[in-house]
Amino acid sequence: MSLPLSDVALTTLALSIAGSLGLLFGRLQIRKVGLGIGGVLFSGILIGHFASLWGVEFNAEVMHFVRELGLILFVYTIGIQVGPSFFASFAKSGLAFNLAAVGIVLTGVLMTLLIFAVTDVPLPVLVGVMSGAVTNTPGLGAAQQVLGDVGFGASDVALSGMGYAMAYPFGILGILTSMFVLKALFKVVLEREEAAYEAETKTGAQSLPAMDIEVTNVNFDGRALSEVPNLFGEGIVPSRMKTGGDLVVPTPDTVLHVGDCLHLVGPADQLESMRLVLGREIDVPLTTKGTKLTWKRLVVTKEKVLGQSLRQLAFLEAHGVTISRINRAGVELPAGASSSLAFGDIVTVVGAPDDIETVARQLGNEHARLQEVQFPALFFGIALGVILGSIPLAIPGLPAPLKLGLAGGPLMAAILLGRLGHWGPFTWYMPPTANHALREFGIVLFLAVVGIVAGDRFVETLIHGDGLIWMVYGILITLTPLVIVGAIARIVGKINYLSLCGILAGAMTDPPALAFAVSMSKTGAASMAYVAVYPIVMFLRILAPQVIVLMLASGIGG
Repeated sequence: MSLPLSDVALTTLALSIAGSLGLLFGRLQIRKVGLGIGGVLFSGILIGHFASLWGVEFNAEVMHFVRELGLILFVYTIGIQVGPSFFASFAKSGLAFNLAAVGIVLTGVLMTLLIFAVTDVPLPVLVGVMSGAVTNTPGLGAAQQVLGDVGFGASDVALSGMGYAMAYPFGILGILTSMFVLKALFKVVLEREEAAYEAETKTGAQSLPAMDIEVTNVNFDGRALSEVPNLFGEGIVPSRMKTGGDLVVPTPDTVLHVGDCLHLVGPADQLESMRLVLGREIDVPLTTKGTKLTWKRLVVTKEKVLGQSLRQLAFLEAHGVTISRINRAGVELPAGASSSLAFGDIVTVVGAPDDIETVARQLGNEHARLQEVQFPALFFGIALGVILGSIPLAIPGLPAPLKLGLAGGPLMAAILLGRLGHWGPFTWYMPPTANHALREFGIVLFLAVVGIVAGDRFVETLIHGDGLIWMVYGILITLTPLVIVGAIARIVGKINYLSLCGILAGAMTDPPALAFAVSMSKTGAASMAYVAVYPIVMFLRILAPQVIVLMLASGIGG
């Protein structure tokens, strides 16, 4: 059958239908569980199947380009989103969360290697099954790229997509199953877990706490605040001070007296140390209400202040204004003297109203600019990511150099650039709505192509081939790491069950599973854990199939 359409037009038509039907199909839910974006994969398979029956052929080069472009957009926007908070995710409980998540990834890799050792499943199928079992699409993209690099043909590469499709459905259900298994195994009571989580987070682990302290230490009577050890250091910020009945913004030259009260902001352990040095904690808040002072949240949008430290900007010395908190991508950071500002930072400023307005003009505070997409930075970052992904990395023991590829390169570049924030004329900030739109557009393109290419043999493989046994392999790769490492994390790490569910979803980079975990509790524990582990897991999920292919390809004659 031939249609009066060009290759580009035919491909565009097929991808559009696959994307539209797939997204609608993904919205269907059974008890709050659905395929989500994975619906595009199966609509693509359906289109590929009927196209094969009708004799419709798609241009392989056009399909390949669209697939890789979609993958690049997807992983790059993920990196830009998580970049600002990537390294902060390893702090405190985030370290334990990431250890558990890495353990899940490594156990899944070991299970994959075990299946390869005891069965005759083709390598392309196996890496596809592994990516489907952990619902990680960029991992499939990395696997397909490296399969082509080591000499596998187009038909073998397409097999990886078929393996992915076979394992994907239970990849989602398997995460939920592991949550139920762990809940039953440890006789979890959700109300107790919620109470325990709320008790843990009251210490301020997720945000910067504050403390009001009355000075009782006579050794500091008549001394300047600059003489108090670490008061104006990197952790503690004195944002307000009550002295002689007046509320003022304290400066290093402000003279301290017994009976004065300070409102301090910073990490809980450093606040406690400051209390022991200065005096005692009081319950009377040093509110700005009814005084000459006020506070306001300002957004950083002016280029000339980006990358500059608070010491360089000297707001306190020049305007009598203190910046007490910096919120970057949802994470509160101490406002130390060496803290630098990035585009989109939300800073809490304390001072006189006129002085705050002066500082607001210096910082920009233009909320409309937060909706602008920095396209020069976007294209520069993608170009850098492609170059980074093409650099061969020689690793002892592997028969060929490892490359980050078009999945890992843009992801790594975006994480680093998102963390950097600003350089020269480029600002790596993307409005959340734009980020979400580009990310969804990219993953729809990728999954639609994978489904269409695999669709011509999917039904035959499922009914008459090895499709069912591939599903069994996928179930093993899904459940084994989640249950084993999840149990260890609960017993050894004493991780809260609600946080553990977020780790399980994050270790599989699976939003539908996260949505289910979030529905169990309103505490936000699952979301915080998911965000903490997502960046490093995504990176490992992209590298793992490449390493497996490079390790095993030489032994089977690729």
